[in-house]
Amino acid sequence: MMLPKYKIVDTHAHICDPSFDADRDEVLRNAVDAGIAAIIAVGEDLSDAKRNIELAAMHPTLRPAAGLYPTILDLDQAEQMRSFIRKERSKLVAIGEVGLDFWAVKEAPQMELQIEILKTFISLSQELDLPLNIHSRSAGRHAVGLLLESGATRVQMHAFDGRASAALPAVEAGFFFSIPPSVVRSRQKQKLVKHLPLSCLLVETDSPVLGPEPKERNEPANITVSIKAIAELNNVSKDEVIESVAENTHRLYGNILTD
Repeated sequence: MMLPKYKIVDTHAHICDPSFDADRDEVLRNAVDAGIAAIIAVGEDLSDAKRNIELAAMHPTLRPAAGLYPTILDLDQAEQMRSFIRKERSKLVAIGEVGLDFWAVKEAPQMELQIEILKTFISLSQELDLPLNIHSRSAGRHAVGLLLESGATRVQMHAFDGRASAALPAVEAGFFFSIPPSVVRSRQKQKLVKHLPLSCLLVETDSPVLGPEPKERNEPANITVSIKAIAELNNVSKDEVIESVAENTHRLYGNILTD
């Protein structure tokens, strides 16, 4: 499926991942050929953040983000990341990925540290007026609650794995939920798409993971899978999904296609 050019944004992809080192140029060409106008290149640590900025200088479709993966429970690394984001603010389109992960982190003291670190990134988002690109594996309700309690306003919930009931307060607050290609093999994500309004949906790939096939490397061109699935699950046309997702992306990220 070919998408209208200059509309669709892959709002969460790990383009700096080493699995793309051998053929990154080809992967990005495939994305453009599929009609993708831009890719938000998220990161998990300072090395990723620096690499994303370097890659964005070479590839005009990339929009760099910087964040600290929630399993990195290190206050010093969190402070270094915040300093980097402040310094590079003009080059970044988002803080991400950051968030909570109660699947990997289960002990109360570590969970509290995760929450403390996320609070600092929420504050930074408000200080710099940058959207948050949020990871919330097995912590959807907690993450939504913390974001709302902290007054976060510009929020993308990436690959949300909770129930629609946990998402609804975030929808009411104007948060967005991005749908990866793995929706075709996830009953949870299919239910989420059916229960949430089109007006809050974005698309992402989370490349190189969360593809339509679990053991194959995912890439941004597979955003077409997400578009098709959302259309079929809601019994609407692909064009309607494309228009809605493009408008939603603009609402959260502004003129990302002209940055």
